[in-house]
Amino acid sequence: MVQNDDEAWRAIVDNYGDRADLDDPPEAASQTPERQPRTSPPLADDPEPDDVHGWERASEASAPTGWEDEDRFVPPPPPPIPTTTTDRMAAWVGIFGSPLVLLVALVLGIRLPELISYVLVLGFVGGFLYLVLKMNREPRDPGDNGAVL
Repeated sequence: MVQNDDEAWRAIVDNYGDRADLDDPPEAASQTPERQPRTSPPLADDPEPDDVHGWERASEASAPTGWEDEDRFVPPPPPPIPTTTTDRMAAWVGIFGSPLVLLVALVLGIRLPELISYVLVLGFVGGFLYLVLKMNREPRDPGDNGAVL
């Protein structure tokens, strides 16, 4: 039974990517009730040591021809990375940087002076309030119901 499985796998690998040759056109094939299944080509009895499983070496494998010459899709250049103003950047640094500094100091056991701790907390709260106050209050499109196509 093991020999039959090996032969079956070898036949699959040998015929991988081959297209089936149909004897009859599709209309005639649908009219014939019984058809005999195609048999795989005979296998080599003594494979070469480098070709034990029926695979080609990478150097022997041939690339498909013709596809290199086709026109390929070239995507447009990406849009530039959006930038922000200095005041908004300072607010974001206050929102993310202040808690990060406090957390690192807490984990490492560093005792910060009270003034620096208060400045970091004030930077977080001030940055948050600044960004909330600068948010656009109007919808992007008055007729927009939220659906994106």
